[in-house]
Amino acid sequence: MGNLFSRTSNSLVITIHSKGKWNQHWQSHLASNKLMVIDFSSSTCGPCRFIEPEVNAMAARYTEIEFVKIDVMKLPVAEKWDVRVVPTFVLVKRGKEVGRVVGADKKELEETIQQQQQQRH
Repeated sequence: MGNLFSRTSNSLVITIHSKGKWNQHWQSHLASNKLMVIDFSSSTCGPCRFIEPEVNAMAARYTEIEFVKIDVMKLPVAEKWDVRVVPTFVLVKRGKEVGRVVGADKKELEETIQQQQQQRH
């Protein structure tokens, strides 16, 4: 069962591969006040692989934020979030979308995260 819910290679990003684990994680998120960044990606997507080290670095820098990676080919929940392009990053707080970045734009992703951080204080 370890392959259904894992952290990728020393990363703080949680990778979720099963609908059951996603539902469990989502319920846990709803009970918390944490910001969650959902990285909708695909292992066959070049830009997704390109930005992955940057996302891992952000997860290490912003430890109070939960970073979750979902491969849209393995776990088809992207439609519920209206994700049409990968990578798409959806920022969620208390179950509601509070930000979105479409594409492998490191600068925009970091700015969107920082905006949410500032609103928290």
